[in-house]
Amino acid sequence: MSKITLEPVPPEEAIAALRARGAKLSKTFDWRDMWQEAHATAFTVAKSTGFDILGDIYQAVDDALVKGTTFDDFKLKLTPILQKKGWWGQKLMKDPLSGRTRKVQLGSVRRLRIIFDTNLRTAYAAGTWARIQRSKKTRPYLRYVAVMDGRTRPEHQAWHDTVLPVDHEWWSKHYPPNGWNCRCTVQSLNNRDLKRYDLKVTEVPPSTKENPYTNPRNGEVVMVPQGIDPGFVYNPGAASIDGNAARLFLEKATPLPPQVTAEVMAESARVVVPALTRDFETWVDQVSQSNWKALGDIKPVGALSKPVIDYLALKKATPLSGVITLQDADLLHMVRDKKRD
Repeated sequence: MSKITLEPVPPEEAIAALRARGAKLSKTFDWRDMWQEAHATAFTVAKSTGFDILGDIYQAVDDALVKGTTFDDFKLKLTPILQKKGWWGQKLMKDPLSGRTRKVQLGSVRRLRIIFDTNLRTAYAAGTWARIQRSKKTRPYLRYVAVMDGRTRPEHQAWHDTVLPVDHEWWSKHYPPNGWNCRCTVQSLNNRDLKRYDLKVTEVPPSTKENPYTNPRNGEVVMVPQGIDPGFVYNPGAASIDGNAARLFLEKATPLPPQVTAEVMAESARVVVPALTRDFETWVDQVSQSNWKALGDIKPVGALSKPVIDYLALKKATPLSGVITLQDADLLHMVRDKKRD
């Protein structure tokens, strides 16, 4: 009898989310220099300013996610690299914002643990959100799942078994992880699951006191629900879709049959359309500059809806693709015509 070897399956959505962030490595001095949703679109490590270590740390996190390695493996591989580059222990550093020099903690086992834990949990959360969005028609509810032990925050324990629709506003702030070392997750459910687990949709989402928090690095004030650490008051999955990711989403849909593109776009519209809109507005602003010259750039800006595709099919004019593209020369003409009106 042949021996069967079971290999772990890499979490493709989580890897994609991490690599989207890894495309932009941003050096920062303080963890609050990159704030809230910005963490979902770039990779950073506090106190990395002045050191060539971001690529090493990102690659080690990527390897850990792809290969399923443990923290001990992560630590053993990365520690000598960071020590060789001088990013280890306590050192005097000048804060580029205040201009003051103070003693700060660079690399340490504790810091590596935080980097490992936070980045992997955030990647998994973003990947899970992508799957949730794809399956929300058949699994329209999310259940908040806390680890019910002595290490869990009281607020997170109180949120355990909260069941709300996928698109409920509550998830924009309470989708885990909700703080440093938060172990909470979500579970995707349908009506059959609710009966099986004896759960009901929560009529009124749990309310917690919100306190104002001022980011000392940029002065921004945000309302932070009690039980959530400042800097974690966002949904890493929803925030990870930026203009580049939205365009890539459409580019991959271009060769698909128009009907399939329409269905995929409809399922992801709540996430993709806002990102496309922001990206298009930026493009219009760039083209509106007086010295702009058409370079032949073509961008996907949207997709045909199913009713439009059905109508075109009746007229025997089915398009080759359901993706709508626009060339910068055409946009430039539209902008100039608008200025003449």
